[in-house]
Amino acid sequence: MKKLIQKTLMTAAVTGALALASSGAMAQTFPDFTVNEGSVAGAAANTFTADKVTGNYTEVISFGANNTFNVSLLWNAGQFVANNGSSPVASQLGQSGSVVSQQYGLYALYTGSGTFTTTGGKTTFNFTPGGALSVYIDPNTNTTFGQPSNGSSAWTRANSGDDYLIGTGMPTSGQGTLDPSLSTCGSSNGINCGSFGSSTSFSLTSQGSQFFTSPNPFYNVSFQSGQFNNIPLTGTQTVNGSMDVIFGGTAVPEPASVALIGLGLLGLGMSRRKKQA
Repeated sequence: MKKLIQKTLMTAAVTGALALASSGAMAQTFPDFTVNEGSVAGAAANTFTADKVTGNYTEVISFGANNTFNVSLLWNAGQFVANNGSSPVASQLGQSGSVVSQQYGLYALYTGSGTFTTTGGKTTFNFTPGGALSVYIDPNTNTTFGQPSNGSSAWTRANSGDDYLIGTGMPTSGQGTLDPSLSTCGSSNGINCGSFGSSTSFSLTSQGSQFFTSPNPFYNVSFQSGQFNNIPLTGTQTVNGSMDVIFGGTAVPEPASVALIGLGLLGLGMSRRKKQA
């Protein structure tokens, strides 16, 4: 009987390990969303499913006293991607200045702040809650942007009369690392000198709900990640690089699977003690 219980416990432990490995792999998947391009004036009717939006950003960052910073960022979407970020999706998404009548622009304006620390040549940026996120569609792809003089001011827009707001949010957390010693950074003009990740709350407007149609209600969190180039940590600087966006909701804690496994093992132990008694 003792050998049977030991064998059962071992089987449960192996099954638990496999379940955790599977849970870890599944955690890397990106939630799907549905886009209705026909809701944009001038665009042809087209609906598709994607799970990521890739793009490029330009950011103005100002460094202040006590290792603080303020950022003002412009992001332009470049492509929708599906299959957990691996397959580009054919769409009518275009860039500012496009002369193709069916194309439209998708961009975001972001402001935030935080603190930074430098240790051993590496700088860590930590965002603090607060700021703003605004996401727009530009049906005529004709909007032009004015760069602010500091990271506390928003980007300005021109020729934006046709643009409309589809989503808003507020930065909630984030962290980035600047490491000039990376082989991809170089002494001056490297394009990959660090990476970052951040999250914001997210809420669609009524027009946004016509563009992002599923799930309904839509995800209430957006996640941004990307890379940036090297900058001095004084005054006001301009940073640019790539940035991807995915969406999500309230996550189910993975420790739930651990709890289920623990309860299973606890049950076996209690059963063993009961029989011994």
